[in-house]
Amino acid sequence: MAHENIRNIVIAGGGTAGWMAAAALAKLLGPGRWNIVLIESEEIGTVGVGEATIPLINIYNQALELDEDRFMRETRATFKLGIEFVNWGRQGDSYIHGFGPLGPDAGLNKFHQYWLKLYHQGKVSSLEPYSINIAAARANKFMRARKDLGNSPLAEIAHAYHFDAGLYAAFLRRYAEQLGVRRIEGKIAGATTRASDGHVDAVTMEDGTRIEGDLFVDCSGFRGLLIEQTLNTGYEDWSHWLPANRAWAVPCESVSPLLPYTRATARTAGWQWRIPLQHRIGNGHVFCNSFISEDEAASVLVGNLDGKALAAPRMLKFVTGKRKKLWNKNVVAVGLASGFLEPLESTSIHLIQNAIARLTTFFPDRGFNARDIEEFNRQCDFEFERIRDFIILHYKATERDDTEFWNYCRTMSIPQTLQDKIDLFKTHGRIFRFDMELFSEISWVEVMIGQRIVPQGYHPLVDTMSQERIEQFMSGIEATMQRCVQAMPTHAEFVAQHCAAAPVR
Repeated sequence: MAHENIRNIVIAGGGTAGWMAAAALAKLLGPGRWNIVLIESEEIGTVGVGEATIPLINIYNQALELDEDRFMRETRATFKLGIEFVNWGRQGDSYIHGFGPLGPDAGLNKFHQYWLKLYHQGKVSSLEPYSINIAAARANKFMRARKDLGNSPLAEIAHAYHFDAGLYAAFLRRYAEQLGVRRIEGKIAGATTRASDGHVDAVTMEDGTRIEGDLFVDCSGFRGLLIEQTLNTGYEDWSHWLPANRAWAVPCESVSPLLPYTRATARTAGWQWRIPLQHRIGNGHVFCNSFISEDEAASVLVGNLDGKALAAPRMLKFVTGKRKKLWNKNVVAVGLASGFLEPLESTSIHLIQNAIARLTTFFPDRGFNARDIEEFNRQCDFEFERIRDFIILHYKATERDDTEFWNYCRTMSIPQTLQDKIDLFKTHGRIFRFDMELFSEISWVEVMIGQRIVPQGYHPLVDTMSQERIEQFMSGIEATMQRCVQAMPTHAEFVAQHCAAAPVR
């Protein structure tokens, strides 16, 4: 059946989302067949501060055939092995949600099931010695996975990055422009739609210039210039589950050691992030202004920096949730235009990446098939909702009762999908991953146990292995992890040797 291909793609907005979309579309769709235009204004700032990612960003970088060392030098990046959570379950608690596997499974049972048996016997207390990522993070060590080492834990290291979002956007801009993406400087004043079907046919610049397109990618941030202001798509508000609605952000001077992980420290009415880059540390305080004033929240942030502040704190305001449709007519929302989930588990870049990947999978012709768009939106909805549940878990699974904010979080109702997951885990430690759910079973186990949700028992088939063999199995894994970590360089040494950025002048 004949169809007419799209020719003109217009990306409304730059920043991380816009240039990730431009670079990926230019690379994956191939040169010469599409005209890709990105419109941005130097006068309009972006939200980006220091960005933390998850390992799946490596799929994006590999698709673009980026050299990792060059990418890290140009974005002043560091490596990331996981996220440390401080004061979440109780004041004084600390655990790391590490990337990659825990110890190996045995027989029909997951590794954590054997750990649970020994935990209930008082013979183990933490999951951390059984994860190469977590053990390395605690020792401030790092190396890339050595796939040539076979079954060694050193072959299983999973890493992501911390990088400067502004430098990342600039890096991708250079990449995209080399592939033919055309950048237009200026502000978009509005958009026009076709009377026949309501599709956007052009955006109008402040100087009156019309820029026509077949497909529009809305990367205009919270404003949702096309997806919301033009098409009135609607927004699902999740602030009753995730009440934080403000964030102060500020960079500070670097300090030693150079940590290979993000830190999220729970405060009285929210939490504070710490993202170490090569040239500075990115910091922010996510909070709810119903429980703490903006001024007090700023004071909490500035009073808990590891180094001298390099700028005045900057305020971000948001409503946690998502658009009712990420793809509406011929507009696809990417980044903050699609919704906002606070950066507690570093999923912002991933949601941009997956929206772009999904768009290429369902890339339309000018007919914009409704069934394709419906499936795109279903997959996006599922992904957003399951990430939402994982973030809610951190707030709900707390024993803290020292502030009104934590009392609210501890006692609030939660989505049934999350309640079902918690209830199932509480009996015999069972976790199941559904469909294309982002977070693995291991991630759920690490966060639940890290925040004191410990199952009443373990899988009965664990008892088919003798007590002596289980103890040998567990102690052997811990000893192997320790030897591997001892052989690794420090994070700072590895960065200096492979991907150190030029000094800031």
